[in-house]
Parts: sequence; structure tokens; C-alpha cells
Amino acid sequence: MTTYKELFGKAVKYLSSDPANDAEGQVWYNSTSGTFKSVVASAAWSSGAPLPTTKRFLMGTGIQTAALSAGGAGSPANADQRNTSEEYNGSGWTTTGNLGTATYAAGAAGSQTASVIFGGSTPSTSYSTLTQSYDGSTWSTPPAAMGSGRQLPAGFGTQTAAVVAGGLEPGTPSVKTENYNGTSWTASGNMGTARYGLAGAGTQTAGVVTGGRPPASGLTNTEEYNGSTWTAVSASNIGRQYSAASGLQTAAITFGGGNPSVTNTAETYDGTSWTTTVSMATARSALAASNQGPSSSTMGFGGDTGSLSAATEEYNFSASVITPAAWASGGNMSTARRGLGAAGTQTAGLGFGGLTSPPLQGSNATEEYNGSTWGPGGNLNTARYALSGAGTQTAGLAAGGASYPPVVLLTATEEYDGSTWSPGGNLGTARYNHAGCGAQTAAIVFAGGIPTGTTGTSAEYDGAAWTAGGTMSTGRRALAGVGTQTSSLAFGGSGPTASTEEYDGTSWTAGGNLNIARQSLAGSGSQTAALGFGGNNPPPFSGASEQYDGTSWISSPSLGTARYILAGTGTQTAGLAFGGFTTDNTAATEEFNGETSALNYKTITTS
Repeated sequence: MTTYKELFGKAVKYLSSDPANDAEGQVWYNSTSGTFKSVVASAAWSSGAPLPTTKRFLMGTGIQTAALSAGGAGSPANADQRNTSEEYNGSGWTTTGNLGTATYAAGAAGSQTASVIFGGSTPSTSYSTLTQSYDGSTWSTPPAAMGSGRQLPAGFGTQTAAVVAGGLEPGTPSVKTENYNGTSWTASGNMGTARYGLAGAGTQTAGVVTGGRPPASGLTNTEEYNGSTWTAVSASNIGRQYSAASGLQTAAITFGGGNPSVTNTAETYDGTSWTTTVSMATARSALAASNQGPSSSTMGFGGDTGSLSAATEEYNFSASVITPAAWASGGNMSTARRGLGAAGTQTAGLGFGGLTSPPLQGSNATEEYNGSTWGPGGNLNTARYALSGAGTQTAGLAAGGASYPPVVLLTATEEYDGSTWSPGGNLGTARYNHAGCGAQTAAIVFAGGIPTGTTGTSAEYDGAAWTAGGTMSTGRRALAGVGTQTSSLAFGGSGPTASTEEYDGTSWTAGGNLNIARQSLAGSGSQTAALGFGGNNPPPFSGASEQYDGTSWISSPSLGTARYILAGTGTQTAGLAFGGFTTDNTAATEEFNGETSALNYKTITTS
């Protein structure tokens, strides 16, 4: 009998635990479980951070870890054309330069830093010949009009070697193809099937298109392109229209679309035939893809599920199992309230004060969170809401705020030792709806409402007394703050505003703006790794989350319960949100956990 070693040149490893970094296909014996095991590649879709706004018929380019979203439309499309564009870094989206001309239902090609979109529908024409180029920060309009104006074509290739194929000309599905060299468009060979709403992938000299309409049920027709002529090849398994695609002529994937109702199915192409793979979580059409592939690592975003979507999904065929970042429900607080203070971590949180109803009044209640449930803590000496918090569960700090009824702004500071609150040094200026962060003996508060209006001043606490700190560029209230006394981050606030400012212990300087301007939000983390969530702009209230890397904000998975005037604490990858207001005060708690990846271990059996 031939042994494993004779076949593969290696002996089966004998290990007490699964290795952390073994390659796909490696086999070992786990002596603890008494089983043979291996690492196996598999296909899966996972949720990514949503686009900052919902839209359909948008354009996409790039790869999964560096994608670009451009343009798109709302509903109705001809009255809500978009000029916005966003970049994805593998974790979330951030807004970037606007298109020169709002466009939807166009073709697209290229990378995140060198993209081109062409044709589509614009405010001035439903069948555009316009070309727009992106350099990684700004869009320009080169003098390179297509020969035929059209919407809903397929696009693929690069910024300097792109292809546009098919589409809808005025009232007529098109067979026309044009090649782009970065300067001008040139007519090429016609497709065999006239169609629009088709999807394409590959390069200018080795492309593939599939699907489209008519009919409304979608086409299965697939054609390959060699740079000048088209050849009919194997049909896809189902007809689809307004789908997305990425990859190469010999390794492509198409997903989503209509059949005629929206579908979540996906198929891969190996240059010969189509094979059904795992389905997306969300069925939708009119979506976009990171169309440079590869087919084993792509993404789909936006689209139409029956309503506009901002959802992002990532497809991976790999030996790793990805658990996406997400918010999950935690234990509810005992008392629903808004405008409360917070301190601590996700597994040792502290919530105090706030505004309860009915009756509408300031609270002195404190609750402690252990990672699953809330329990009672010692009461504040002064009931209040719209206060700030800092420190930990066993060394917390409450500062300022307002009593109610009546509304009286407070200077009182209290320190918590894990069971009891005791008086600390008073703030020099009473303030409420301000932000605070840091430690009990090295805290900072900043901005907020004061008796004479709104301030941008800050004050620093040394465990005994408050002293004046630097003044922010923009005075505001209802903002969020995270970090330490010498490395603070302030973001959002009244206006509402998207403004972010960073503090170095002496002065405030501008940081990257939030993607969504909002007020009455909460945050967790540090100056260079922050998470902002909730708020309003103004109504409706928001569940949107964003992550900050010290330079820019990117979108992150949304809260399960949209709310504002909530509290937050923890880190960027282990955040805690609780309380707040929806249509009434809420006691809901949510925990945020960042994305993780682990090898896909499989037990080998004889069955």
C-alpha cells in the first residue's frame, strides 16, 4: 500500500494542536482530538462596511482591497443622479473627489488610482458619449468622446486600454464595441448579440461579457473578445441582467442582477464553462463590482434590492474563514435613558447619569457592564444629563452636564472608585453636551454648551483641579470625543458638522472629515484608531458607523438600532454603544467587534 509520504514526499505531522500557519492541503494528525486534519480552501461571501449612501446603477473599479465607487442614481434615477465617489481600502469606504458630471449606468475600467468611466446617463443626456478619468483624488474630462452615446454598457480593461461593449442607444440595444487608449476611442468588431445591462471582465485583448437584456428574464449568452472580434462561448447557467462581474477571461465571476426579479446567485467562469458558486447574502441588481478582480477575491456594492442599497459584500475563495466586523446585541441596561456618560471597556463598561422618561428628569443612576449584563453601581451625588465621562469602571470620572428639571448647567465633577462617587475639583465653566476622554487623573473635556452659548474651549484635569487647555477651531456641542489628555480626537457635533480635530496636549489641529456630518453621536477608541457611531443629521437618527485611522474616516458596519444622544466606550475593534433615543429612550446595548480571519480547518473522515 502506498503511503502518504511516498505520494507527497512528506510524513504526516503529529501535533497536539492545530498549526496557526499551515498551507492549504497540508495534512496532520491532531493527537488531542484524535483526528486527521487539513486546511481546505472554500468560497464564501462576507459582509463589508456599507457605502456612505444608498445608490444603484453605480460604477465600480479596482480590487477588493482598493476599490472605487463612482456616480450612480437614487430613485427615480433621472431625478437623482449622483456625482459622488468613494474609495474602499478593504475595511471601509471614504468619500473622495466628485465626478465633474453626475453620471449613472455607465461603463467603467481601471484601478482605484487610475480609473475611467464612459457613457451612461447624465443630467443633460440619457445617452452620453462623455469620458471621465480619475487619478486617485480628482476627476477630469479628457477630450475623448465615444463614437456612440449609450447607457448600461459593459466596461472592462484599464484606464489606458479600456473596452466599451453593447449598451442601450436611443431605443435600440447595441452590438457596438469601442477600444480606448487613454486618449481616444476607436470602433472595433461588433458583438454577436445586441444587448444592454450586461456585465464584463478581463482586459482589452482578452475580455468576456455575459448576460444583459432583452428579454426581461435576462440573457445567458456569453462572448469572448480578443481585442478586435467576438466569439460566442458557453452560456451561463441562468439568465441575468444588470449584474456585476470581475476577473479575467479565463477566471471570471458574475453575480447578482435580475432574472427578472433580483437574484443573489453567483457563477464563476474558467474560460470554458460557468459553474454555480455560493450566493450573496443580499439579492440585488444594478450593483457594481471591483471589476479588476481577481475572481477569487472580489466584491459587490450598492444596487437595488427592491429599494436602494448601500450594502457591500466581499467574495473570497481561500483557505481562510473571514468573520466580518459587526455590531451584536448585548444585555439591556436596567434604565432606558439618553444623554448619559460613559467610561471603561467593552467587557468592563460604566454608564451614569442621563435623562429618563417618564417622568422626564435627570438621573443619578450608575450601571456597570461585565461584557454580557448590566448591574447596579453607586449613584452619582448630583443627578444630571448631557455630561461627559472618562476613565475606567473602577476609576471613572463624571464632569459637567445639566440638571433637569429645571435646566441648570453644572460645574460639578465626581470620581468613581468602583462602588462610590465622591466630589472632585469643579470645572471652571459650567458646560453640557460636551465631550470628554482620558483617565480619572488625566482627563480632558472640550467644547459644548455654556451659559453664554457654545464654546470650543477645553479643560484638563489632574485628579484634583481643572486648568485651561487649548481652544478648538470650531466651537460646537453634541460632539463625540475619544483618546487621552495629550492625544484626543473630537468629531461631529452641532450644525451638524463632519469636522474632526486632533489635540496634542497643547493645541487642536484639523483632521479628516467624517463621511456623514452628524451630531449627538458617540465614539470609542483612540486618536489614531477611533470608531464613531449613531447620531442624527438632523432627523432621522442614524445607525451609521465610521472608523478613523489618524488621517481619514471609512465606513463601518451600522448599529443594529439607529439612535442618537447615546453613549459609547471601548476601543475601535471592541466598542460598546448603549442608551440613547430612537422614538423614545432606549436601554439597548450593542458590542462592536472588528474583522477576524482564521484558517479553514477540516477534519478528514472516511465518509
